[in-house]
Amino acid sequence: MCPSSHSSTPSWCEEPAQANMDISTGHMILAYMEDHLRNRDRLAKEWQALCAYQAEPNTCATAQGEGNIKKNRHPDFLPYDHARIKLKVESSPSRSDYINASPIIEHDPRMPAYIATQGPLSHTIADFWQMVWESGCTVIVMLTPLVEDGVKQCDRYWPDEGSSLYHIYEVNLVSEHIWCEDFLVRSFYLKNVQSQETRTLTQFHFLSWPAEGTPASTRPLLDFRRKVNKCYRGRSCPIIVHCSDGAGRTGTYVLIDMVLNRMAKGVKEIDIAATLEHVRDQRPGLVRSKDQFEFALTAVAEEVNAILKALPQ
Repeated sequence: MCPSSHSSTPSWCEEPAQANMDISTGHMILAYMEDHLRNRDRLAKEWQALCAYQAEPNTCATAQGEGNIKKNRHPDFLPYDHARIKLKVESSPSRSDYINASPIIEHDPRMPAYIATQGPLSHTIADFWQMVWESGCTVIVMLTPLVEDGVKQCDRYWPDEGSSLYHIYEVNLVSEHIWCEDFLVRSFYLKNVQSQETRTLTQFHFLSWPAEGTPASTRPLLDFRRKVNKCYRGRSCPIIVHCSDGAGRTGTYVLIDMVLNRMAKGVKEIDIAATLEHVRDQRPGLVRSKDQFEFALTAVAEEVNAILKALPQ
């Protein structure tokens, strides 16, 4: 989809490391990760315990309601009634507040850190842009190709070129930059034609993450994450993260990012399994497989190791 030649931008290991990380916590986390990655039995048992975990409450009645079922790409991955994004009915083309999307709160319930959502369907694209507008979002993280092995994973929700109108939201593709063979970056100019207000936003599109698996290496995703966070720095709106189902790849990315962000802030107690349970309380199915959980552990360990090596000894 994009050329194999890499751009002249610095590689992930040349990016500035976060210096606020507590060094003792970093070493502790690294030891925990390496132990779990070496001890396959321990990793399997931890994953089994995570699979047995049940969120409470866990009803998804709204998502299964008449008129909403057709808005779900996958029937098994639905937002909880107590943790779902609600659109403004008066602005919705379908006069409904429903979208298959969940606010993911890290610590402040008034300010979600992420919105985890499915890849838009052709008939939910206007709802998606309404959510982008109403959430104040300026950064979108897309973790799926549009089509994979002949199966549609996500409908194209932006114009190939120029602009497209989705209900009252005019989306203009300003630029598309192929950063490397693993991801590209698009800039959009978004206009609410009703209020005439405008906003610019950036979509980071990761290309090399298969639907049922994991990327071949953690390095491209860590590089991708750093580019996302550099763009997002200083903002307080949620980052919209989506794959196809808004569960496997989305949850894995959110878990990696949330753990590394906590460490960057100097948090001294980091429990990755508890963090996954915390995000699963807010959306079912986040991190779908043991392989994805192992990939998250590997990515965190690799990034922590890089940060520790970059710190003054």
